Amino acid sequence: MTHRPGDAASPILQDGVTVDPDHLPSGDEKRRQVRSMFDSIAPRYDLVNRIMSFGLDVRWRKAAMKQLGVSGGGTVVDLACGTGDFCREIQKAGLLPVGLDLSMGMLAEARTDAPLVHADILRMPLPDGTVDGATCGFALRNLVELPGFFDEVARVLRPGGRIAFLDASEPENRILRWGHGIYFNRVVPVIGGVLSEGRAYRYLPKSLVYLPPWDEMKASLEDAGFADLGRKVFTGAQLITGTRR
Repeated sequence: MTHRPGDAASPILQDGVTVDPDHLPSGDEKRRQVRSMFDSIAPRYDLVNRIMSFGLDVRWRKAAMKQLGVSGGGTVVDLACGTGDFCREIQKAGLLPVGLDLSMGMLAEARTDAPLVHADILRMPLPDGTVDGATCGFALRNLVELPGFFDEVARVLRPGGRIAFLDASEPENRILRWGHGIYFNRVVPVIGGVLSEGRAYRYLPKSLVYLPPWDEMKASLEDAGFADLGRKVFTGAQLITGTRR
């Protein structure tokens, strides 16, 4: 059967991998499904993001850059860089970006002249202590494991290096959380189905369950060697910052 974007009866097929939005995988299966899914939605990823977030994703990245606090000329690695949104913000700040992503489809759609590397960010092809900062936009919940990722980020950062990680989050206000739940779980899949791949945008809201509570993430970051940890919650997103000890 031929898949049509947004066809709720069809799975996403990419390189022989089926992405099932009703099944939350783990381990190598998760890595394969995530790569396949992002390869599939890459051509319209930026468009759907802008529409889904009402353009707030741009504002969130600017806020992350303000909190990153890396001095001019420093090197910042953008992890799961996708189409290069964060790379462009890093350049605007007078810093040197390097983007890494597991999806070749996303890298092919990138709109940046920053160096881009096809790599698993759990095993970065970077020497120890060689970068001044690290950003990551809405990818934490797509990783096979977070503690190992935090260890790997700590490995490549120099002492004093900074992190600024964005990901989805439920609002803390009860009423806003109720409205966000309706929008994220019901409206977003419809938008994704019309403009891109319906099954992918049914899966992405459900993937929020992969993110542990802040106390647990904070403990993992501290164990990896980070201090001065902070978390700022927006309506639908969270920003996590810290400093490599």
